[in-house]
Amino acid sequence: MRLNLKAITLTAGIIWALAIFLVGIMNMIWSGYGYSFLKVVASLYPGFDARGSFGNVIIGTLYALVDGAACGFAFGWIYNLFVGESSTIQ
Repeated sequence: MRLNLKAITLTAGIIWALAIFLVGIMNMIWSGYGYSFLKVVASLYPGFDARGSFGNVIIGTLYALVDGAACGFAFGWIYNLFVGESSTIQ
């Protein structure tokens, strides 16, 4: 069975963006929450900082949306290459 590239792209982008957004918001509420995770993400996304301000959360969320969508598309495309045209179950 082949994957729908549009669906996997949107799903991966939204899930990764939501993860970054929620951890960022929780870090603003509870200082130190997910700080190490946010530092790793900040090392990947230029302009994003793990300080915990709302502007940084939005920047990280936008980066994550694009990054997650690109990774979801790549995963779906590679998966569809391996699965081929036939979708018979043996």
